[in-house]
Amino acid sequence: MLLALLVLFSTVSFTIEKHYCGDVLVDVSVFSEVEKCGMEAMEILQKKTCCKDEINVVKGQDELKVSSFEDLDFNQQQFITAFIYTYFNSFEGLPKQTIPHKDYSPPNLVYDIQVLDQVFII
Repeated sequence: MLLALLVLFSTVSFTIEKHYCGDVLVDVSVFSEVEKCGMEAMEILQKKTCCKDEINVVKGQDELKVSSFEDLDFNQQQFITAFIYTYFNSFEGLPKQTIPHKDYSPPNLVYDIQVLDQVFII
């Protein structure tokens, strides 16, 4: 499970967006767009830019190496085959146990001795 999570997180890519108004960081966003500070309308009129957007892209791994059993050399193939064979054949089944009293039914009670003697387990 740990290896599956490692592969998942190594292949995920995401972007980090930052919006600065002057030298002040206004907003940081990982999965959505950043909120602007509202100075863009004034920048169009004044033709000055005091705001800037910074985008950092964290790329995940694109290519995963997929190897097959045939890619291994003969010694590695022989070791894996012997390991799997001994692993699965190392488990022994339990012998079938016979239970001699399996079909035994207890005798019918004629008298309830506990009630007759007034002895009860509490």
